Amino acid sequence: MDELHDILPGLQSKLGALSGTPEPLDGGITNRNFRATLGGVEYVIRRPGKDTDLLGIDRDAERIANEEASNLGIAPAVATTLEDCLVTRFLTCSPIDSAGLQEGVEDLARALRAFHDSPVTLPTRFWVPELLEDYAGIVAARGGSLPAGYEHARRAAALIEEALPLHSPRPCHNDLLPGNIIRSRPDGRLMIVDWEYAGMGDPRFDLGNLSVNNDFDAAMDERLLTAYEGSPPSDSARAALSLMRVLSDAREAAWAVVQGLVSTLEFDFDGYGREHFERLQDAVEQESFAEWLSAAREVADGKTP
Repeated sequence: MDELHDILPGLQSKLGALSGTPEPLDGGITNRNFRATLGGVEYVIRRPGKDTDLLGIDRDAERIANEEASNLGIAPAVATTLEDCLVTRFLTCSPIDSAGLQEGVEDLARALRAFHDSPVTLPTRFWVPELLEDYAGIVAARGGSLPAGYEHARRAAALIEEALPLHSPRPCHNDLLPGNIIRSRPDGRLMIVDWEYAGMGDPRFDLGNLSVNNDFDAAMDERLLTAYEGSPPSDSARAALSLMRVLSDAREAAWAVVQGLVSTLEFDFDGYGREHFERLQDAVEQESFAEWLSAAREVADGKTP
């Protein structure tokens, strides 16, 4: 109640009287989320963490993306907003484990394709090479220092940007961590939550982000790409997915550096960032990284590998 006392009167005027006491929900490493009953209906109230605007979050983009995803049947409905808080309908749901992802990867691919193909235009851009520079500037302005892995991430991102330039941005989710994929009950539909990093970006980033954050293997990647494209993927599509997995780690690692400076949440941001810097470096040092870049460049040059 203490964390919501300043906004509850406004929410009650919009949604109805509060019943019971709001309950904090587990999970989340950017915000605080609460389950509350207002006007006899259950909602989730998202309370942004400290200085989340520094992370590239646009709350208008979040709302618009969540509304569009809800219209497509792949996200909970938006009930209202108040200041920088987003309120969505509460869904009875369960988290997705590895077995659930194995079963539902095609559904996720089709859900992402539907959102990427939607006509909505989001009022912010999301592109990791640019985000890395923004984050580095924030760290410098706050008197912090960049870890050694940050420069490695910058170089890898620059190589990937050269091979896969962002020509035609589309609406994307950009944060497909395991906790942001749920299965609603009792209908069993897969749903995507937490649209706060939504922006106009590269749809292939969503695929790589989903893959690497959920430990997909080659067989899962093949199923993901096949369902997304509606046909077996080309070598260039496989290469792009692999490069976007690397770009996803660059984003996660850099994000953790900024969060370590600004966040008040109890979380090991240093360890989180170190894990992603190391995984990025391991991928870049493999011979296959140069092969992925080559395959992507051949497509950019008008060739089909």
